[in-house]
Amino acid sequence: MQEQELLKAMERTAALLEGHFELRSGLHSDRYFQCANVLRYPRESEALCAELAARIRAGVPGLAAETVIAPAMGGILVGHELARALNLKSIFAEKQDGKLVMHRFKIKPGERLIVAEDVITRGGRTQETIDIVEACGGKVEAVAVLVDRSGGKASFKYPMFSLLRLEPKTWEPAQCPLCKQGLPMVHPGS
Repeated sequence: MQEQELLKAMERTAALLEGHFELRSGLHSDRYFQCANVLRYPRESEALCAELAARIRAGVPGLAAETVIAPAMGGILVGHELARALNLKSIFAEKQDGKLVMHRFKIKPGERLIVAEDVITRGGRTQETIDIVEACGGKVEAVAVLVDRSGGKASFKYPMFSLLRLEPKTWEPAQCPLCKQGLPMVHPGS
């Protein structure tokens, strides 16, 4: 699957939006990936995550992961579809008081996991998920995301795989030209 095909799928399903957005990272942007929109379509989700699974298999020789873990909320569907494509178990970390925690599931010491997410800009929730896995004694084999908005700047100590690697314009709020133009801002959520 080529990048243009992926972008068309994002546009066709209204997952790629244009306007004035405040990202979860606090940055402002003129483009936003609402991957929940593409994930509404099971066949699209299946195809995207199958492609992501193929990239992981090709990039991690001897892949021995048992489980895919995702942070709530956006990563849950990606984690589930990726786990299905790799024939693994799927779990997720949940938000509690603004922080990710393991509430419903347990990670066994030595368990091998892939961390899945829909979109990363700075990678904060992904890193928080990695920290949870490590604190439980699990082993991260890879990080997998549909969209890397950082243009490759977000990095982890594990191999990272993405379908799209873009770097839309982002600004700190004080430097945002869209704010200076008085354009209404949308808080699309995570």
